[in-house]
Amino acid sequence: MPETTSPQGDAGAREPLPPPAAGPTSSVNWLWRRQLARYPDTTPRVFYLFISTLAGIVLYYELYVQYSVSTSLIQEFGMTYMFATMISVVGNLAGAFASLLAGLADRWGRANLVVYGLLLVGLLITFAVPNADSKNQLMFYMAVVSFVEGMVLVASPALIRDFSPQVGRAAAMGFWTLGPVIGSLATTIVTSNTLDDHGWQDQFRFAGYAGLAVFVIALFGLRELSPPIRDQLMVSLQDRALVEARARGLDTDALLKGQWKQMMRTDILVPSLGIALHLMFYYSAVGNLVVYYATTFGYSEQRTNALANWYWVSNALGLVLVGIVSDLLKVRKPFMLLGGVGTVVLTLLFALRTDEIGTGYYHFAWLLVGIGLFSGLAFAPWMAAFTETVEKHNPAATATGLAVWGWILRVVVSVSAIFTPLIVTSVTPLVNDEPEARAALASAGQAAVTVQQHPELIAELGKYQKLEEVPPALLGRAFAEIGAEKLMEVQAKQNELRILDDFQKEQKKAPDEWKRWWWFTIACQALFIPTVFLMAGRWNPKKAKADAAEHERKVAAELAELVSAPAAAPSGGSSAEGSD
Repeated sequence: MPETTSPQGDAGAREPLPPPAAGPTSSVNWLWRRQLARYPDTTPRVFYLFISTLAGIVLYYELYVQYSVSTSLIQEFGMTYMFATMISVVGNLAGAFASLLAGLADRWGRANLVVYGLLLVGLLITFAVPNADSKNQLMFYMAVVSFVEGMVLVASPALIRDFSPQVGRAAAMGFWTLGPVIGSLATTIVTSNTLDDHGWQDQFRFAGYAGLAVFVIALFGLRELSPPIRDQLMVSLQDRALVEARARGLDTDALLKGQWKQMMRTDILVPSLGIALHLMFYYSAVGNLVVYYATTFGYSEQRTNALANWYWVSNALGLVLVGIVSDLLKVRKPFMLLGGVGTVVLTLLFALRTDEIGTGYYHFAWLLVGIGLFSGLAFAPWMAAFTETVEKHNPAATATGLAVWGWILRVVVSVSAIFTPLIVTSVTPLVNDEPEARAALASAGQAAVTVQQHPELIAELGKYQKLEEVPPALLGRAFAEIGAEKLMEVQAKQNELRILDDFQKEQKKAPDEWKRWWWFTIACQALFIPTVFLMAGRWNPKKAKADAAEHERKVAAELAELVSAPAAAPSGGSSAEGSD
């Protein structure tokens, strides 16, 4: 827990009365007027947290479907791997700048961005993407989806922060970060079980139907706190009465002056970059795992998606469990450090198996379990610590701080995606030429077997265009070792054998290229570790508990003062800057 007090201090009137109830709304106004004038009780608060988490899950499911059927899309639209990668690059850049725009949620509110973002993405994924006529049209649709997603995925963690005091923040963020994990898990489960009978178009439609269903839930159920409530710091639920008392005269416009400048801090910018680098394996698991296993180990899309389930399930468990434990101990940094180091070690072991073609399915499965668990140990406490670091500077600028993080995250994803096809050049021929290579193998028949049995001799013969040009001694050796009939068959299948040879050369390159990519991933993960030390919060649970007890004492004293003091005229908001 961060050792900090509310930056508002004495902001607002010392008025013991609660804020006024929201005024009456018309039968139509409820579609966009979602603000609560009071901090909700536990049951509705948990319901709002649930909807925000559910929104994240379905949005990531809709966004990640494209990667679960990536080889199908490449073949369907005749794309190169670079073009397929550029769909992700363009989408993430669109999402990056949408994240900055979503920083205005500190002024506009959060709930409507989530509700109507769900509607727009659901419609696009259900009706537009499956009917794309070209690869350029597909890129455009996914860019629009990513733009909306970039806004919603700043607004939804802002809602999680609003409805979760710091004491329970890690558990709440652990559940919210299930969004990308369970979204990915939903993608791999549905694809691995339905792709045989339902093509890539149906995979998008299934995700779109889920998104529209969650939109209906959010339309009727999602609410948000009014600015005077959400713009204050809540360390625990015991702060509720004090927050509501302060809210009556709080000048929220004053608190938002200079909000972007307040977020341009080392302890916000550098950790945002650090966590973006830490998630490099996660990006690869989402975007490249199907391609990696297809081109290196010959796995089908269904088999790879089934393997990925091990990673997503373990990551989900790690996120939730560490969030609960982090809240109990009231510290974040030890878990981030342990998760960061563990992720590096397990990814290294994973990388070392890349050129071990005989590595078994379950060997990879357990490595992915380890990476998923340790990454979860790092990410849920990080999200809690990051929002607490933002609150240290200005609780009213939570969405702005998350917008900065979202922008940096998506720019890093875009840049890393550009590097993937530059480092792994073998993917395009292995994916695009695989049907032709399979047909060539079927046509070549015995000739291909002969080549495999006598590779060096066939290579020597391959230097000559016709058998008549082969030196007598070499030709005699070939007839003796291979036989005239088989040799003539090899000669007749030269075109098919050339296709197979080119394909096999790319197959031999793939493991080394992917290993370079995994080394790059490990280097990025290592850079995350020192950024942990910049963030707010204690290392020692005993000191963190002492901070919490001292905070409760101050809250009780201030609330007693408010109750006993005579009503005063509103004094407006003080500077939003807090002590570092």
